[in-house]
Amino acid sequence: MVDFTDEDLRGSRFTHVDLTGAVFRRARLIDIDVRGADLRGARFDGVELVGATITGEVENLTINGVEVSAYVNAELDRRDPDRVKMRPTDPTGFREAWYLLERLWDGTVERARALDPADLHVSVDEEWSFIETLRHLLFVTDSWVRRAILRVPEPWDPLDLPWDQMSDKPGIPRDREVRPSLDEVLAARADRQATVRMFLSGLTDDRLDEHTVPLEGDSWPPARPFPVRECLSVLLNEEWYHRQFAERDLAVLERRRAEPSAETD
Repeated sequence: MVDFTDEDLRGSRFTHVDLTGAVFRRARLIDIDVRGADLRGARFDGVELVGATITGEVENLTINGVEVSAYVNAELDRRDPDRVKMRPTDPTGFREAWYLLERLWDGTVERARALDPADLHVSVDEEWSFIETLRHLLFVTDSWVRRAILRVPEPWDPLDLPWDQMSDKPGIPRDREVRPSLDEVLAARADRQATVRMFLSGLTDDRLDEHTVPLEGDSWPPARPFPVRECLSVLLNEEWYHRQFAERDLAVLERRRAEPSAETD
């Protein structure tokens, strides 16, 4: 254990580090930027949390003695009723959720096409670019549908992009330097969407309740059985939230494009 006492660590960067069980006493954490971190079981006691922003998977969060997760989820559902459809319980619900996602993504892609193609490779606030987001969704479908459910041993496309924190695994590509066009990525994505559509068209209650038969090897997802409904739920959640992130970042890129012309008027 390393003990930092009366140390000035301002501006330090912690990447791929394990701080499990770390203790912060009288620490100044003003303006910290925490991304992709696992905060399960974190305890904040006697803190000043003012002007903070939290986005991510939040469950069982208690603030000043009040469990707030249910309030937050209810408000998010109120703001966007389609969000409820991403929690289906039967085959019809999963099919409807997927068709909705395809329609929503069609609109998002059209919005992206209105930008300069170079903008689609731009990272906003250190997040994935639009192209990288679509590449990640290729990886998600290949992982949870083609490999986990359909048992394709090597489902990967060269454009597949795992999440940044995932360790390298044999055979899974991770090329952050390649710059494919939007149409190149959409061609691969259309193939994956058709695969999901075909599988869902024949989905039954019995199939939904089955567990996958894992393929061996150090790959993704881990080599263990998963309920088919869990695999499909992962897919829906990834598609839903990454489209929201994409819409958020496209709005920033649109504003940036509008600023120079506004200055010249």
